[in-house]
Amino acid sequence: MQYTIVLEVAEEGGYTARCLELPAAISEGDTKEEALENIKEAIELVLEVTGEQARVLGEIVKVDVASA
Repeated sequence: MQYTIVLEVAEEGGYTARCLELPAAISEGDTKEEALENIKEAIELVLEVTGEQARVLGEIVKVDVASA
């Protein structure tokens, strides 16, 4: 699956990375490459935690949504 990432130059140096589809997924890195690798890990962690929370709340169903 692909996600949209916003890379921004951080004031203190390096880069911040935010996932538009998963607002809780935020990371940083000294280089663009490092920030992108770190955001991948953040996305995986957010998806894992979200999945665990969903199992506690009730039935899990997956749906396909066509992109515009």
